[in-house]
Amino acid sequence: MENISRVLKISLPSHQSTFLWGPRKTGKSTYLKQHFPQSLVYDFLKTDLFLDFSKNPALLREQLLAKNKEELSYPVILDEVQKIPQLLDEVHWLIENKNLRFILCGSSARKLKRGHGNLLGGRAWRYEMFPLVSKELQELHLLRVLNQGMIPTHYLQSTDEAKKSLTSYVQDYLKEEVFAEGLTRNIPAFSRFFDSLGYTHGELTNYSNIARDCAIDAKTVKEYYQILTDTLLGIMIEPFKLRQSRDVITKASKFYLFDVGVAGVLTKRHIPLEKGIEFGRAFEHFILMEIRAYRSYREQLFDIHFWRTKSGYEVDFILGRGEIAVEVKSATRVDDTELKGLNKFIDEYHPKKAIVVCNEKEERVHGKIYLMPWRIFLSRLWEGKIL
Repeated sequence: MENISRVLKISLPSHQSTFLWGPRKTGKSTYLKQHFPQSLVYDFLKTDLFLDFSKNPALLREQLLAKNKEELSYPVILDEVQKIPQLLDEVHWLIENKNLRFILCGSSARKLKRGHGNLLGGRAWRYEMFPLVSKELQELHLLRVLNQGMIPTHYLQSTDEAKKSLTSYVQDYLKEEVFAEGLTRNIPAFSRFFDSLGYTHGELTNYSNIARDCAIDAKTVKEYYQILTDTLLGIMIEPFKLRQSRDVITKASKFYLFDVGVAGVLTKRHIPLEKGIEFGRAFEHFILMEIRAYRSYREQLFDIHFWRTKSGYEVDFILGRGEIAVEVKSATRVDDTELKGLNKFIDEYHPKKAIVVCNEKEERVHGKIYLMPWRIFLSRLWEGKIL
């Protein structure tokens, strides 16, 4: 990990604080140790620290006021801050009255909101840490990515180690962390819902069908998806609906987990070769995660949608207000029949760019469509040449 330079850049002016959010094991703590080595750190994963500050949040103020100016010239790091929402009132006071800076690090703001935590009213910037991205790796192995995902420790492990780590991550963190944080009380129902993600991941979301399978109501299913989104464990992609059309699907969304490897555990897949339906689904997911991370790290504000019609035309990702259309094809040779959806979108919306990200060897142009090998697409994406 020490040799991997992360794309995220946190640069804080004087008197500026920030939140740093991201799922567990994405590298937040390692990043902060490397970039803010002289900062005071309070890690609330430590049981004794958690108990002391939970009982008396004012301890933070009292301890920091006892520090010398040199120690306080660096931002103070509060790791896993969502565990003690009451601390943010103390942070607020210290920012306003003592001009201290803080880096407030955690896996989710949901518990802070539920506990009426003080989110500092815009006094802190927001950054987000994702799993590894292609820009951060000198050499990227596609099958390793699709099977092991891009959570740093998982990607760097051997195949057998990564398989065990991913299984533990899903069982011990994704489920148990939601329960431990008290984000839902109905543990059996949420467990059934979580298992259902295996066959609904990346597909049109039908809340009623999932509710029926899980023996809960559709409103609860929507709430569970919201929990996963708020805890940064996934992203909901909405349909593109720039203009009204009876033929365009406008209500059903798609949900993708934050990491390809984690999704692989839930879908019970193993991808031995660069071909097949499972390879195609994981490949599409990987490209989406790269686009999403690029949007955040480069502080871009474009929307990500998908487009699908009731008559069967579809495009995987529509960026912005329809300026960029991206179709992901895992084939080593893309033929005309696989371009029907993209051509239909071009005829109706006239995007500035229409791109097929594929597994072909060479880049080429077919009519108004650019076909790009995935390595070229990712290189240009991070160079700012796609958006």
